[in-house]
Amino acid sequence: MPVVQFAPFSSLVQPGFWHELTRLKIDVLRLSDESLTVSGSYSVGRSIRDRETGQDVALGCNLVLGAAAFEQPLQVPPMSVTMHGVFKNYNTVEEFKAADKATTFNNVANDIWQSIVESRDTSKLTQFLLLTFSDLKKYQYYYWFAFPAFVAKPAWEISTEGWRAADHELGASQLSSIFESLHAQTKPFFLVNLTGDTAEVHSIERADTYFASDAPDSTIVGFLDPSASPDNPGWPLRNLLMYLQTLYPSKTSSVRVLCWRDGELPVGGRSWKSRFGIVTGGAGQPNAKPTAVGWERHPATNKLAARMADLAPMMDPTRLVDQAVDLNLKLMRWRIIPSLDLEKVARTRCLLLGAGTLGCYVARTLMGWGVRTITLVDSSRVSFSNPVRQPLFDFEDCLNGGKPKAACAAEHLKKIFPGINATGYNLLIPMPGHPIPVSSTEQTKKDVALLEKLFDEHDAVFLLMDSRESRWLPTVLGAAKNKIVLNAALGFDTYLVMRHGARASASASNSQRLGCYYCNDIVAPADSLTDRTLDQMCTVTRPGLAPIAASTAVELLVSLLQHPDGIHAPPPPPQSATANDIGSESASNSVLGLVPHQLRGFLAQFRALLVTGAAFDGCTGCSESVIKVYEKEGFAMILRACNETGYLETLTGLDKLHMEGDAALESVDWEEDE
Repeated sequence: MPVVQFAPFSSLVQPGFWHELTRLKIDVLRLSDESLTVSGSYSVGRSIRDRETGQDVALGCNLVLGAAAFEQPLQVPPMSVTMHGVFKNYNTVEEFKAADKATTFNNVANDIWQSIVESRDTSKLTQFLLLTFSDLKKYQYYYWFAFPAFVAKPAWEISTEGWRAADHELGASQLSSIFESLHAQTKPFFLVNLTGDTAEVHSIERADTYFASDAPDSTIVGFLDPSASPDNPGWPLRNLLMYLQTLYPSKTSSVRVLCWRDGELPVGGRSWKSRFGIVTGGAGQPNAKPTAVGWERHPATNKLAARMADLAPMMDPTRLVDQAVDLNLKLMRWRIIPSLDLEKVARTRCLLLGAGTLGCYVARTLMGWGVRTITLVDSSRVSFSNPVRQPLFDFEDCLNGGKPKAACAAEHLKKIFPGINATGYNLLIPMPGHPIPVSSTEQTKKDVALLEKLFDEHDAVFLLMDSRESRWLPTVLGAAKNKIVLNAALGFDTYLVMRHGARASASASNSQRLGCYYCNDIVAPADSLTDRTLDQMCTVTRPGLAPIAASTAVELLVSLLQHPDGIHAPPPPPQSATANDIGSESASNSVLGLVPHQLRGFLAQFRALLVTGAAFDGCTGCSESVIKVYEKEGFAMILRACNETGYLETLTGLDKLHMEGDAALESVDWEEDE
C-alpha cells in the first residue's frame, strides 16, 4: 500500500503582523528575548476552478498570521481554527543566525509530546515555532517557521482504494449533519459516530468511549483539513494519528479518516470536497518519543532556510505617504488621461516669489499635483492678520514679532508632507523707483546674486508679490534665462493669471511672441508703495479670490508642461474660449485642454475671460534691449534701474515714444467753440 504523503503548512504572514511586532518591540519587548505566545489560524482547504480546463487547482495549505496574532483569544470565522505557537524574537541578526534552532525546535516538540502522554490534550497538536529578527531601521524582518510533526515508524499507509470523495462513503444527510455541527462549533479534531442516516460529531477527547465499542466501523476520526490536494491530507493529521497510536495502540492499527474540506454546503450540483480514506500503520513503541520534523522550506529555493520580509516601502511612514499622496493623480491615468506625464510635473522645480496669500495657496496646489521641489522667497514676517487667509501659518507663527514667512511656509509644507523638498529664503528684491542706499549696495548685490542662482536652479517661477514694481527684476531674469514665468495678481474682485512668453531670441521667427506682465505698459514701473493709506497698503480682496487665482496659476503651469511645445505653446484662438471647444483638436491644446496666455477673472460676474497679448518691443521687462544690457552689465544695470528715474524709459525708447506723442498732440489744430 502507498505511504501517506502529508501536505506541509506554508506560512502566510500579513503586513499587519509586522506592524504590530514593530510596536511590540519598541514599546514592550525592547531588549527582551523571552518567548511569547502567538496565534494564527487555518481554514478548510480551498481550490479555484481553472476556466480553461474546468479543473480545480489546489491553493496552499496556509497558516495565517495577522495583526491580532499577539491577542488572546484570537477571533476566527466558522470553518477556521486557531493555532498557537511559540514566538521568539532575537535582538541582532547575528543572534538569529547563530541560535541553537535544533534545541528550540526539540523543546517545542517535547511540549507537544508531553501534552499527549500526560494530559491527553489535543490543543497542542498543531503548536508551531516562529523565530524572528526585526531590523526596524530598514523595516526588514527575518523569520523561520517550524511545524513540529512526529515521524511514525513504520510509516502510515493508505488503503488500496486511496483517498476518495467523502460522499462515496457517507450519505448526503450524514455529511450535512457534520457540516451543521462544525459550522456551529468548529473543531480542529473530532470523532464522527454514524447511526443510521445520521452522524454525530464529538470531541476527540471522547475517544475512550468509542474505541472501546465493538463496532469500529461506526466511528470515523475527522480533522479540519487545510489541504485541498486530492491525494495529500494536511499536516495536522500527522500528529493526530500519532496521538491515537500512542494512546490507543491496539485500536488504531487501522483508522477511518475524514479530511473535512467543505467550508460551505455544495450548491449547483457540485460534489462535496471532503475526502475519506482508511489509514493503517504499525503499533510502534507507545512509550518512546518519536523524532519530529517540520522546518518550513524557503518557497524560492525549496531549501531549509529562513525567509526575509522587506516591508520598507509600506512601513516607513514617509515612504508610505509618498505613495499615498500620488494616489489620486495615478488614478487619473487609469481611465481619464492615460498620457498624463506625472513624472514631468513631479520633476519640475518651482520657485515662488512671495509667501503670502497667493504663495501659500500656490504651494498647496503644487503639492497636490505631486511637485516635489518648492522654494519660497519673501522678506516679511508672519503677522496676526495672516493665518486666517494664508493656510501655511498659524497663531504661534505670529508671536514674538512673527517668523520669517518664507522659512515658516517651507516648514509647514514639510509637516504636511515630509517628502517635499521645501526651502525658504528671506530675501528683499530690489525694485525700480526704490533707490538703494550706498550702505545697502553690497547686501543688495548679494541678494541679487542669490536670486539669480535660484532662477538657475528652478524650472518654473511664480510671481506672487503685492506690488507692481517688485515683479520687474524677476521678469527680466525669467526672460534672460528663458524660464517658465507665471504671474498672478489680485484686485478687489478681479484677478489676472498669465504666463510670460518665451524670449524673442529663443522664439521661432514665424510664431507670435506672447507678452509679459509689462508689455501693455508705456511707462516704466515706479514706486507704488510710498504715501499709501492703510487700505492701500494691504491687499484688500474678497477672501475666495486668492485660492481661485492661485489654483488657476498652477493648473496653467501643469497644462503648459503637458504641451509638447512647453514654453513655446501657442495660445488658443479666440473662438476656443468656450467650454464646447476645449476638447477640440488644436495646436494650443495639451492633454489637459487649453493653454491660454492670460485669464482675467471677474468674481462679481463669476466668469473668466481668455486674453492673448502680443509682446511689445519696447517693454521694460522682456524686450531684448533690456535683457542684453542686463546680460552685459549685470548688477550695475539693476542698480541704475532702481536709482535713476527715467533710465528704463531711455533704455527701451519709451522716452522717445512719449516725446512723439506729445509732439503729435501739439501739432493738432484744436478748434475752440465760442
